[in-house]
Amino acid sequence: MQSLIANERLKYHKALLESGVLTIDDKGVASNADKSSKLSIAIAKNIAETLMADTGEKIVGQTSGAKFELLNMEFLLNTFPKLQNIRPGKWHIIKLGNRNSIKTSSFAQYEHLEYLNKLTEGDSRLAAAMGNDYMVAPDVVVYREPVDDETINEAEFIVDDDISTFTDLRSKNGGLPILHASISAKWTMRSDRAQNSRTEALGLIRNRKGHLPHIVVVTGEPLPSRLASLALGTGDIDCMYHFALYELVEAVKATGAEDSIELLNVLIGGRRLKDISDLPLDLAV
Repeated sequence: MQSLIANERLKYHKALLESGVLTIDDKGVASNADKSSKLSIAIAKNIAETLMADTGEKIVGQTSGAKFELLNMEFLLNTFPKLQNIRPGKWHIIKLGNRNSIKTSSFAQYEHLEYLNKLTEGDSRLAAAMGNDYMVAPDVVVYREPVDDETINEAEFIVDDDISTFTDLRSKNGGLPILHASISAKWTMRSDRAQNSRTEALGLIRNRKGHLPHIVVVTGEPLPSRLASLALGTGDIDCMYHFALYELVEAVKATGAEDSIELLNVLIGGRRLKDISDLPLDLAV
């Protein structure tokens, strides 16, 4: 019998193929490969063939990125809420965008950013002095609703009207939803895209009021060296998750590139790179 997460991982890969995010063109180049790198082409092709990618033209990068964000959101929707027994709560998992009414400032830890934004909109000198480093726009977010007193006091009389009057978790205090996780989805990782994820992470770290949400990156990048550019070290992101880590390991081994094999082992052994199937459980911590 196949587990729920194993089954959802298969559906996730199938959706990547059917949506055209993961393809192989008529020259044998997978859609997440860097055409200027023979190693990238070899690794990406091996992964795509393993996942039975259909031959097709590479789609526009921005479209690939948007679909990749959506499919990661759907994978989490189909897995994380199933962990109520170990991480109970009223959870929401959404893909943010320019047209979405929910912004980072919609959450308890970052509601003050909307006030700052309004101040800078009306004062060009203040805007120039502050810049826009405080504005953060994650691709996918996981958040929870505050909890009512009936739920908190269900097993025992924990809170009353005169105590715990400032906590964000208690709905009686009138607070906003609580941001639990920020997921940056990068189908490929060129140097500028890697730095963009780091900038988002630093913005969340520096500008919060309250506890820090999980900050993770999900990617389809095949080159271990580019994965290492963001995954190595600590402090900016919790961890990086690969859309097909098990297949990536076998593909890199097949190239015989010793440096890449060693680097990938360092990332995995150092718990800086995990598989997409690890993400729902890690978010339950």
